Amino acid sequence: MSNYALILAGGSGTRFWPLSRNRQPKQLLDLFGDGTLLEQTITRLEGLVPHENIFILTNAIQEEKTREVASMLPAENIFAEPAKRDTAPAVALGIGLIAARDPEATMMVLPADQLIQDTAAYQQVMRDAAEVASKTDALVTVGIKPTWACPSYGYIERGEQATLTDCEVVNAPSQVTRFREKPKPELAEEFLAAGNFVWNAGMFVWSIPTVISQLEKHSPELGNFVHELSSASDLPATVSRQFPELTPISIDYALMEKAEYVLNIEATFDWDDVGSWISVAKYLDQQGPENATNSELALIESENNIVFNDQKGVKIALLGVKDLIVVQTGDALLVANRHQADAIKQLSTHLPEDLL
Repeated sequence: MSNYALILAGGSGTRFWPLSRNRQPKQLLDLFGDGTLLEQTITRLEGLVPHENIFILTNAIQEEKTREVASMLPAENIFAEPAKRDTAPAVALGIGLIAARDPEATMMVLPADQLIQDTAAYQQVMRDAAEVASKTDALVTVGIKPTWACPSYGYIERGEQATLTDCEVVNAPSQVTRFREKPKPELAEEFLAAGNFVWNAGMFVWSIPTVISQLEKHSPELGNFVHELSSASDLPATVSRQFPELTPISIDYALMEKAEYVLNIEATFDWDDVGSWISVAKYLDQQGPENATNSELALIESENNIVFNDQKGVKIALLGVKDLIVVQTGDALLVANRHQADAIKQLSTHLPEDLL
């Protein structure tokens, strides 16, 4: 089985300001002392996908830092998109790159910014997904069993278990009934109660022939782009010329919601998209009454705070405060109400360019 992986590593650096910046967004941060999320994504593939078969898509402003973090990969496997065009054009670019290398490959599409700690369970799920994708005409998705009625995630509705003949898997896939966009809270509660919905983790596995066939049918613009890439004599020039002209659209809208045969494997591994400082706090040390921190604090009558100190030799002391997010870097200090963690990204419109 010829496995390849495409890691999507773009995005902005607004949710984790001031630690994150445009040049160094979430996937390029070492939030937990275990390496960056991008490094962890690559490491989880060891034994499953060889380094020479791992591709990374980033953008021009983050390319230098991405290359530093992913230095274990061949330099030619890291590409900076010439324009921002959403996930479908990015995935199509990856399909074209891999098709030019191996037109019969099995391909995984993976986000670079998720926290997954159970590598063994993760690899088993991805191995099963690759097995199914390589022996059927299915586009395979990986779903996360919901732990609460989150209105911020897309959902996948699962149907009957798929009937497979020549596939040996531990985690049997189910047929996908439909994709559901981010629901209102009341509808998310209904999804959770129904029990047959999973969060859409943005992980996809398919064979190159199958996905190209589906793109040609459901998204001809992207299908033509892939064909041009797979046969291009000057690949960089073709990408620079054609990619910026592609219609910005998500891979869910462009392909997954239209494809005839989509299967879903429910993840057996832990998963966190680490969407805010609130998410990070769950993995930091606890000090005093419910204070989450990555460094030693001086505390008096302070509780339920999140403190991240990026500066060695700088001491942070809290006196009589609660429900704060405090983030210290070399050139900026954030003090925010933890109940407004999702609004931190709005600060980008009030900050000078050199702090973004």
